[in-house]
Order: sequence, then C-alpha cells, then structure tokens
Amino acid sequence: MPTLILVRHGRSTANTAGVLAGRTPGVALDERGAAQAAALPGRLAGVPLAAAVTSPLQRCRETLAPLLAARPGLPLHTDDRVGEVHYGDWSGRKLAELAGEPLWEVVQRHPSAAVFPAGESLRDVQARAVAAVRDWNDRIEREHGPDARYLVCTHGDIVKSVVADALGLHLDHFQRITADPCSVTAIRYTRLRPYLLRLGDTGDLSALAPAADPAGGDAAVGGGAGAP
Repeated sequence: MPTLILVRHGRSTANTAGVLAGRTPGVALDERGAAQAAALPGRLAGVPLAAAVTSPLQRCRETLAPLLAARPGLPLHTDDRVGEVHYGDWSGRKLAELAGEPLWEVVQRHPSAAVFPAGESLRDVQARAVAAVRDWNDRIEREHGPDARYLVCTHGDIVKSVVADALGLHLDHFQRITADPCSVTAIRYTRLRPYLLRLGDTGDLSALAPAADPAGGDAAVGGGAGAP
C-alpha cells in the first residue's frame, strides 16, 4: 500500500498570536510560516509524489503553493475530512484563556470524551481523518501502484489522530504526540500493519524516496540498516 506523507501547515498568524484558529477564515501563514513553506520543495526533493491532498483552509493551501509551483504536474485534491477540527465556540479565542475552561483538562487527559461546544468531538475528528486516509490509500494504490507516495497537508490534531491510529494507540494517548508547523510525518501502510517512518520531522526527507525492502513488508528484526 502507499506511503502517506503528512505535512502540518506552516506557522500561521493565529499560531503567533496564541489563538485557536479552528476553521476561522482568512488565517494566513506568518513570515516564518511562508519561509517554512518555501523550504518544503527542497526538503522533498527526490521523493516522488503521486498526488497532493489538502485541507480547504487557507494556511494549508499557502503551505502547498511553493511545492505545487515546483511540481506543476502534481495533481491537487481538496478533502474536508482532513480539515481542521470544528472547535465551535472555542474558535478564535486565546489559548491562555481556554486553559481555564473545565473542558481543557478533558482535552488534555481524556480526549476521547471531549466534545467542543457547538463543535465536534475528537472521536469524530479521528474517525473522519482516518477514513480519509484509508480511502486515499486505496485510490492512490489503484491509480499509481502500491509503492506510490502521496502528500496530505493538514492540521496538528489531524496529524496526531492519524498517527495514534497507525500506532494502535487509544485516542486518550494522542496528546503524547507532537506535530510542529511544517513538520513532516510519514506512514507506510501495508496489508497487515502501518509503519511510522517519520514523526514531526523538520529536516531532510530524501530518505523517503523509494528503496528496496529486504524484509518484504515485515518488521526488520534487529532494527535493519535504515535508508541508503
């Protein structure tokens, strides 16, 4: 099955301001976020991509713009299922203020029980994101073969939810995972299990290019030799 390359959007103006943007329209990349996006094509140089999928929000589309300019033939798809969490009444509020809400502790310690007021639950967030990934895995494999790589540009809690699923972690453990702005997380899916290849990587990504797999899809006993 294909390898999924998850990219969190670059740093946004809301990140800088300490605001929970949610699905608030018009949230753009800040200066640092734009620089992070500009560096993405170089970081992914040598990694063939069959397609790119993006959240519909502006900060994700801006993050992908330099990559799409560098690869003019790369198909781009928009999928709301990898869009930001519907934080409801929490959207647009300062994180420092939200930290005083009773729900904050639930989000931190028991996220599978968290439902945002006038928004959605984190259980539903994970379900839609994982369903999207599984659907795209199937489509990419049908159209491009089992060794294809494809990219999804999305948001921090989406990345963490998908990683928790890939690792077989209960959603209540997903806050142990981090995804910095413009970090890359890569998951290789196989018939029997996913493999987490990168988590929150902000450096060179050339080792994600296709290579021979002497283990034939199984875990490498002893740890393996790593990328060439």
